[in-house]
Amino acid sequence: VQLQASGGGLVHTGGSLRLSCAASGRTGSSYTIGWFRQVPGKEREFVAAINWSNWSGGRTSYADSVKGRFTISRDNAKNTVYLQMNSLKPEDTAVYYCALDNTPLLRRRDYDYDYWGQGTQVTVSS
Repeated sequence: VQLQASGGGLVHTGGSLRLSCAASGRTGSSYTIGWFRQVPGKEREFVAAINWSNWSGGRTSYADSVKGRFTISRDNAKNTVYLQMNSLKPEDTAVYYCALDNTPLLRRRDYDYDYWGQGTQVTVSS
Protein backbone atom coordinates (compact mmCIF):
# COMPACT_ATOMS: atom_id res chain seq x y z
CA VAL A 1 0.00 0.00 0.00
CA GLN A 2 1.26 3.46 -0.90
CA LEU A 3 -0.16 6.72 0.41
CA GLN A 4 0.46 10.08 -1.21
CA ALA A 5 -0.41 13.16 0.83
CA SER A 6 -0.71 16.58 -0.76
CA GLY A 7 -2.38 19.96 -0.40
CA GLY A 8 -0.39 21.64 2.33
CA GLY A 9 0.66 25.26 2.17
CA LEU A 10 0.78 28.63 3.89
CA VAL A 11 -2.44 30.38 4.93
CA HIS A 12 -3.45 33.17 7.26
CA THR A 13 -5.43 32.64 10.44
CA GLY A 14 -9.02 31.87 9.57
CA GLY A 15 -8.14 30.49 6.17
CA SER A 16 -8.81 27.07 4.68
CA LEU A 17 -6.86 24.25 3.09
CA ARG A 18 -7.84 20.85 1.75
CA LEU A 19 -5.42 17.98 2.13
CA SER A 20 -5.63 14.88 -0.03
CA CYS A 21 -4.43 11.35 0.62
CA ALA A 22 -4.39 9.07 -2.40
CA ALA A 23 -4.13 5.36 -1.67
CA SER A 24 -2.82 2.77 -4.10
CA GLY A 25 -2.06 -0.91 -3.90
CA ARG A 26 -4.01 -3.65 -2.13
CA THR A 27 -5.88 -1.93 0.68
CA GLY A 28 -8.25 -4.73 1.65
CA SER A 29 -11.99 -4.46 2.23
CA SER A 30 -11.98 -3.00 5.74
CA TYR A 31 -9.59 -0.34 6.93
CA THR A 32 -9.19 3.13 8.40
CA ILE A 33 -7.36 6.11 6.97
CA GLY A 34 -6.31 8.65 9.51
CA TRP A 35 -4.67 12.04 9.53
CA PHE A 36 -2.02 12.86 12.09
CA ARG A 37 0.12 15.92 12.59
CA GLN A 38 3.46 16.60 14.17
CA VAL A 39 5.48 19.64 15.16
CA PRO A 40 9.19 19.46 15.96
CA GLY A 41 9.87 18.21 19.46
CA LYS A 42 6.36 16.87 20.00
CA GLU A 43 4.70 13.52 19.52
CA ARG A 44 2.55 12.84 16.52
CA GLU A 45 -1.04 13.82 17.24
CA PHE A 46 -4.25 12.27 15.95
CA VAL A 47 -6.41 14.64 13.89
CA ALA A 48 -9.19 12.68 12.18
CA ALA A 49 -10.02 9.29 10.69
CA ILE A 50 -12.54 7.65 8.37
CA ASN A 51 -13.16 3.98 7.79
CA TRP A 52 -14.23 1.52 5.12
CA SER A 53 -15.98 -1.74 5.95
CA ASN A 54 -18.66 -4.04 4.61
CA TRP A 55 -21.12 -2.89 7.27
CA SER A 56 -20.24 0.77 7.72
CA GLY A 57 -20.94 3.71 5.46
CA GLY A 58 -17.81 5.60 6.37
CA ARG A 59 -17.75 6.48 10.04
CA THR A 60 -15.54 9.33 11.17
CA SER A 61 -13.67 10.38 14.27
CA TYR A 62 -12.11 13.73 15.18
CA ALA A 63 -9.76 15.10 17.78
CA ASP A 64 -11.51 17.60 20.05
CA SER A 65 -9.11 20.31 18.93
CA VAL A 66 -10.38 20.19 15.33
CA LYS A 67 -14.00 19.15 15.78
CA GLY A 68 -16.31 21.58 14.01
CA ARG A 69 -13.46 23.03 11.91
CA PHE A 70 -12.09 20.03 10.03
CA THR A 71 -14.02 17.55 7.92
CA ILE A 72 -12.70 14.22 6.70
CA SER A 73 -14.31 12.62 3.67
CA ARG A 74 -13.57 10.04 1.01
CA ASP A 75 -13.98 9.52 -2.71
CA ASN A 76 -14.25 5.79 -3.26
CA ALA A 77 -13.84 6.03 -7.02
CA LYS A 78 -10.53 7.85 -6.62
CA ASN A 79 -9.35 5.94 -3.53
CA THR A 80 -8.71 9.31 -1.98
CA VAL A 81 -9.40 10.76 1.45
CA TYR A 82 -9.71 14.49 1.98
CA LEU A 83 -9.22 16.63 5.04
CA GLN A 84 -11.00 19.95 4.67
CA MET A 85 -9.55 22.37 7.19
CA ASN A 86 -11.44 25.58 7.89
CA SER A 87 -10.96 28.35 10.43
CA LEU A 88 -7.30 27.50 10.67
CA LYS A 89 -5.31 28.67 13.67
CA PRO A 90 -1.56 29.12 14.17
CA GLU A 91 -1.61 26.09 16.47
CA ASP A 92 -2.69 23.96 13.50
CA THR A 93 0.76 24.50 12.01
CA ALA A 94 2.42 21.10 11.60
CA VAL A 95 3.45 18.45 9.15
CA TYR A 96 0.33 16.45 8.35
CA TYR A 97 0.54 12.74 7.61
CA CYS A 98 -2.04 10.29 6.36
CA ALA A 99 -1.85 6.69 7.41
CA LEU A 100 -3.71 3.41 6.90
CA ASP A 101 -4.73 0.95 9.61
CA ASN A 102 -5.77 -2.51 8.38
CA THR A 103 -8.81 -2.49 10.67
CA PRO A 104 -12.00 -0.37 10.49
CA LEU A 105 -11.71 0.58 14.18
CA LEU A 106 -10.99 4.32 13.82
CA ARG A 107 -8.05 4.02 16.16
CA ARG A 108 -6.22 7.12 17.35
CA ARG A 109 -2.77 5.86 18.25
CA ASP A 110 -0.13 6.24 15.57
CA TYR A 111 1.44 2.88 16.31
CA ASP A 112 -1.80 1.15 15.29
CA TYR A 113 -1.32 2.32 11.71
CA ASP A 114 0.53 0.15 9.23
CA TYR A 115 1.30 2.43 6.31
CA TRP A 116 2.24 6.09 6.18
CA GLY A 117 2.40 8.80 3.57
CA GLN A 118 5.28 11.24 3.29
CA GLY A 119 3.72 14.25 5.04
CA THR A 120 2.71 17.68 3.86
CA GLN A 121 3.51 20.96 5.63
CA VAL A 122 0.70 23.21 6.81
CA THR A 123 1.67 26.65 8.09
CA VAL A 124 -0.87 29.08 9.52
CA SER A 125 0.40 32.60 10.03
CA SER A 126 -1.04 34.90 12.66
